[in-house]
Amino acid sequence: MKLSDFDFDLPESLIATRPAKPRSSARLLLAEGDQITDLRVSDLVDVFQPGDRLVLNNTKVIPARLTGHRQRGEARAKIEVTLLEPADQGWRAMAKPLRKVNPGEVIEFAPGFTAEVAEKSETDLRLVFSVAGDDFDAALAAAGAMPLPPYIAAKRAPDAQDAEDYQTVFARHSGAVAAPTASLHFDADLLTALAAKGVSFTEVTLHVGAGTFLPVKVEDVTTHKMHAEWGQVSAHAAQEIAETKAKGGRVIPVGTTALRLIETAARAGQIAAFEGPTDIFIYPSFRFHVADALMTNFHLPKSTLMMLVSALMGKERIDRIYAHAISNGYRFFSYGDASLLIPKV
Repeated sequence: MKLSDFDFDLPESLIATRPAKPRSSARLLLAEGDQITDLRVSDLVDVFQPGDRLVLNNTKVIPARLTGHRQRGEARAKIEVTLLEPADQGWRAMAKPLRKVNPGEVIEFAPGFTAEVAEKSETDLRLVFSVAGDDFDAALAAAGAMPLPPYIAAKRAPDAQDAEDYQTVFARHSGAVAAPTASLHFDADLLTALAAKGVSFTEVTLHVGAGTFLPVKVEDVTTHKMHAEWGQVSAHAAQEIAETKAKGGRVIPVGTTALRLIETAARAGQIAAFEGPTDIFIYPSFRFHVADALMTNFHLPKSTLMMLVSALMGKERIDRIYAHAISNGYRFFSYGDASLLIPKV
């Protein structure tokens, strides 16, 4: 299985830099087996059935992108920092320019909000901030910006609108530095309409890390090592999912993060409570234990997420689905349109 097997040509004009408004007005490609139908996300009310259970990732994206200054003698130099994940007594972070930063230096982001460079590696830093707990959250909210994906950040800078657009309406637990983007298509009205239809919801938490944007660098994809992300499936959530499966209902994760988490929690064959890091890598030949379908956005060429959707639907089907999406002008990536992938009909 070669990395080049998961490549395709994507016109740059199809990379979305802003989401559809309202959220549920985005386009939806419905793939049921070999059948493809062009819909809108709002049409999910007619697609989902009573007894279906949607699994939602309730992680909350933190404004992880910071601009600060470091003092060296009389000189002040600008530095851009992106938080990656909590670390021992601080945070791992990327920095630009990294090579000019030294351990022991203090970076000031705002009055009273600073960080000392505790460690430095070839790729990142460990920062220890001057405030913690609720004070850290408040300072970060005031000084930080949303960490837009590289393919959007290359086209425009984050702004105040992204604070709303790049957050799901059911975000509850802070810790992600990237959004579970399929979930961005849901608004309160759509959730209410689905509940009235008889669709149930289960919330899980997977804090999406910046590693989700790292490229695959090996040609033999089976040798790729996934980044780890922290997740939790509560005992109550596992019970809800198990009961739906037992009653013959469909379990449909919204987003690849929710899918990866529930399949991690079901590696023994049945869903169970889970808490901890997961580096599960899903590619063709993977055996799914829980997910009956998947709602997801359209993914980058040669990415692990292309491998995941190929594992669910089959490589040839995914090739046809993506060819249809491109030829019909679907918008791609984090702020783009959605697909609902149902392998069996």
